[in-house]
Amino acid sequence: MGHKQRVQIIMHAMSQGRVGPLFDAMADDVTWRWMGVRQWSRTLEGKRTVVDTLFGGNSETLPATSSVDVHWIHADGDVVVVEHSGRNELPDGRRYDNNYCWVFRFEDDQIQDVREYMDTQLVTETFGRDENL
Repeated sequence: MGHKQRVQIIMHAMSQGRVGPLFDAMADDVTWRWMGVRQWSRTLEGKRTVVDTLFGGNSETLPATSSVDVHWIHADGDVVVVEHSGRNELPDGRRYDNNYCWVFRFEDDQIQDVREYMDTQLVTETFGRDENL
């Protein structure tokens, strides 16, 4: 199976609320980078850290109040780019709807590196600033 097809399967599963295929495709030593500034520029090292930090430790499903809409998937060699939207209702009832671009780099048929681009201003407006900065 090619990398693009694998990402299509991963993103289709996510659009149905299932994240297991994403985690199954990640190398144990995957690196996930938020490509932002200040608090929204972060590098997470390792599958367990990614699952715990970005997905709340849940390796099976997204919250019922979350959805993923895939717009485009582009591939070139070991790199696959996904443009998608995430629609979320936070526990306090507020909306958090952001647009994303994920750049996956595969190595030995596993995702080795992810660069995540998003609207960091929206993230700050929704979740606030890090008081430690």
